Amino acid sequence: MTSTSTKLARVPKPKTAAERKARVEKILAILDKMYPGATCALHHSNAWELLVATILSAQCTDKRVNEVTPGLFKKYPAIQDFAAAKQEELARDIRSTGFFNNKAKSVIGAAKKILTDFGGQVPREMDQLLTIPGAARKTANVVLGTAFGIASGVVVDTHVQRIAQRLDLTKNAEPRQIEQDLMKAIPREKWILFSHQIIHHGRALCVARNPKCAQCGLEPLCYAKDKTV
Repeated sequence: MTSTSTKLARVPKPKTAAERKARVEKILAILDKMYPGATCALHHSNAWELLVATILSAQCTDKRVNEVTPGLFKKYPAIQDFAAAKQEELARDIRSTGFFNNKAKSVIGAAKKILTDFGGQVPREMDQLLTIPGAARKTANVVLGTAFGIASGVVVDTHVQRIAQRLDLTKNAEPRQIEQDLMKAIPREKWILFSHQIIHHGRALCVARNPKCAQCGLEPLCYAKDKTV
């Protein structure tokens, strides 16, 4: 019996730092052609709304979050409204995003922290953002990059984690270590766009099961073991 999916030949790995750099440059150029206008998929109109949406997106699809946030931001139009919200009521409002009790606690805590410590403005520095409930590095990178255009790091979600490993841009499995590897390999001016492009790529082609390698412009530069056509 032959498999319905055909194994593709693995391309030679670069052997020198110059070859590795050239390969990364090719990957970035192809991503620019495939996803030239990639941006954050979470709908928002300001940094606070993006922070809330990103907190809600944990273990939840962006599509679902985008279905919840319009009504949420209409009910709680200002950060002060979130700070004054009752946790039980807010949890009901965001129930469909999953883990709603923890997320409600984080969002209310974030609103109170920003009002108390940062004058009601979402801070623009990583160290300050990390003091806000619900804001780990991934969330902070999303807010800094998308809301403020500040390249403080690389967003590492499940798509970035998987594809960075498939493209051999990291051999690590822990998000913080993967981020460090990507920050070394990718030019800083590309950090924000790169993460958006990889996330789009992970949804469109390089999916977790049965990746669509035959349609992928990166296929000639990829030597993942499970490439199929």
